[in-house]
Amino acid sequence: MSDGPPILQLVSVSKRFGGVEALGETSLDVATARTTVLLGPSGCGKTTALRLMLGLVRPDAGQVLFRGAPLDQEALREVRPQMGYVVQDGGLFPHLTALDNVRLMARHLRWAEARMRARVVELAALVRLSEDALARSPSELSGGQRQRVALMRALMLDPELLFLDEPLGALDPLVRADLQDDLVGIFRRLGKSVVLVTHDLAEAALFGDVLVLMQDGHVVQRGALDDLVTRPASPFVTRFVRAQRRLDVDVKA
Repeated sequence: MSDGPPILQLVSVSKRFGGVEALGETSLDVATARTTVLLGPSGCGKTTALRLMLGLVRPDAGQVLFRGAPLDQEALREVRPQMGYVVQDGGLFPHLTALDNVRLMARHLRWAEARMRARVVELAALVRLSEDALARSPSELSGGQRQRVALMRALMLDPELLFLDEPLGALDPLVRADLQDDLVGIFRRLGKSVVLVTHDLAEAALFGDVLVLMQDGHVVQRGALDDLVTRPASPFVTRFVRAQRRLDVDVKA
């Protein structure tokens, strides 16, 4: 783990869509080589925060910083290849094979065939995906296989930052459990900076070095699982933890 400066920061950032506040004034650090989990119920602002970090939307106020420098439109062109992104159900292009989905950005950047081939072999071994599966179209893959392909695509350029937005939410429990175990090993092996969005406290506890619990567009508490369980910052934190029935924890009254 790294104790160095954060790789990415939200500094007094806010965002509205129409008349609706999606994210109130928020400051947040993403630690280098650690996993930060944005956690909370639907509509709490966690996906908006992630999209601001990615530069997919621009803040109405405040700044997004990457390694201390503003992440403006000009900087994004340089920084974007250093960001990998996995969405729910993979977000694969249906007209491309799994292999072509994985190689899409590398082809755009004109990587040599030998370099692409070596990287694909490395990543397929990492996510435990067969060569046969890579030859199929997304519609011919299971949900778990699509997510493994999406992870390969996100890692293809060896980014510094990896973003995952509810990556396992659409999977059945057994497939989800297998992928959770695999992702824990992958994160540990690669040592990358990761931002993961979920509404599931058990999943957040499994992956996260830092848990950031959000409500109504604001951060209500950040820390380790034990902080949320034994030192809740508000009644909402206690209610949220108690609602996670899969966790075998004693919640502070």
